[in-house]
Amino acid sequence: MATVRAKGYAHWEGAPVERRFPWWPITRTGIMLAFRRKRFKFAFAMSFVPAFVFLVGLYVSERIDDFRHMIRGGNQLLNITPNYFKAYMTNDFLLLPIVFVLAFAGAGLIADDLKHNSLQLYFARPLRKADYVLGKMSVVAFFVLILTALPGIVLLIFKLVFAGSFKFLLDYPWLPLSILGVSALLTVFFSFGILLLSSLSDKSRYVTILVFMSYFFSDILFGILYGIFRKPALALFSIRANIQQAGAFLFGQKLPHAFAAGWSFLVLAGICLLAAAVLHRKVRSVEVIR
Repeated sequence: MATVRAKGYAHWEGAPVERRFPWWPITRTGIMLAFRRKRFKFAFAMSFVPAFVFLVGLYVSERIDDFRHMIRGGNQLLNITPNYFKAYMTNDFLLLPIVFVLAFAGAGLIADDLKHNSLQLYFARPLRKADYVLGKMSVVAFFVLILTALPGIVLLIFKLVFAGSFKFLLDYPWLPLSILGVSALLTVFFSFGILLLSSLSDKSRYVTILVFMSYFFSDILFGILYGIFRKPALALFSIRANIQQAGAFLFGQKLPHAFAAGWSFLVLAGICLLAAAVLHRKVRSVEVIR
């Protein structure tokens, strides 16, 4: 008579596989979910309008004689210098679409995990806290880079193509580094800032409102205080003004506000450090100890 052996719990004796980029599935999923949100695709597509407008400006600047009857003072209006690229990278014409895109794409990055108690599931796997945060930040970085660094370099390439020579690049050899530097600044700041706001609530709708309020209210606060005290340094209260001050410095252009650009870098860095501290506390409180 055959003996039937009862099956019990069998311990797995294998070794966990260490992935080279354990944060990548989080990033990939975050990007895919962003494109599934209502009205996101339209907001994302419209965010490329500034790049198209500036591209047209580059073309017209190289064919100014053909458009002279349409544009008065065209030589002054479309005099292409590093300031032209600084204007694209730091003006509201681009910053506002970035805020809209990130409000839709980034509001739920951590808020949704808090809402569904998903953090425990993340850390039940061979995933470190740094990998989780990096995966979420990479979602924000993807959208910021694709709206800043990519169009900025493309605009520079088309400037050379339209001009038919490398003279512009030879005159300003540091310009590609300035474009990448401002793009990196925006990427780091928005990555920390969006995750900070997303970690403050488990309702992504409230986080979306916080994203818009933090950007617009800081500018309104600066306007009110400047109207009372008339001190240029009060621009440090404005997120937009600090980005423009730091951007002008990186492009080697005249600073829009009468104070050292280093103060704006400190303000932006301080916000990033505050975000890092909050994220460390929020994520640590639910991390599974293995």
